[in-house]
Amino acid sequence: MTDPSRQPPSPSQLVLDFPDPGQRIEHAYRELHLAQHGTAEQKAVLGSLEALPRPWDPASVKEPRQRRELWAWLEAFVSWLNHEHSWDVGAVIPLCWPLHPHLVHEIAVLADQRRRAGKALTSDALEEWHRYALPAFVDRMKLRLKSHCEERHQEWPGRARHTRHVSDEQRHRRERLYLQDEATRRSTGPEPPSTGPRLQLVDRETGEVHD
Repeated sequence: MTDPSRQPPSPSQLVLDFPDPGQRIEHAYRELHLAQHGTAEQKAVLGSLEALPRPWDPASVKEPRQRRELWAWLEAFVSWLNHEHSWDVGAVIPLCWPLHPHLVHEIAVLADQRRRAGKALTSDALEEWHRYALPAFVDRMKLRLKSHCEERHQEWPGRARHTRHVSDEQRHRRERLYLQDEATRRSTGPEPPSTGPRLQLVDRETGEVHD
């Protein structure tokens, strides 16, 4: 089945519709709405509010089918965004965006904010999305990608440095520094105030208090 969000507008269709998320993602949004505005009984049914999936944070979406719907929605959103809001090639999200975690995180937030702005009863939120959210995203994307991935995906330039950072040798070295800092605080830091009862002696003649 052809995704309508990927098709160019017909001669009479000047703009493409914003792609709606699937049923499971919409269900996540309904639960989040109840978590904010529902009754105490409705919130109790939701269980742990911290565990609710948040579509703008892909890592929080744990259920496989819901997660698959999220990827489908973000895929449609990127196609829509490239068509509706990009003119110069430098502003186009590259085809390999799923291979760039920094883009995945930002695209999810951008899609969520555009969805919310489109559902608002005034144009204020959409104006802010056009004025601030979208240009800021494009600027950060250009800054981070530079000339990489213009024609094809290029491997992560920082991979070697990251590999060294998470190596056992470097991790243990940092842990030793943390322990040294903790030991310094124990040896030079002020004594914490005592919270227990204190034994005091009172001079009956002078009234002076002695610890």
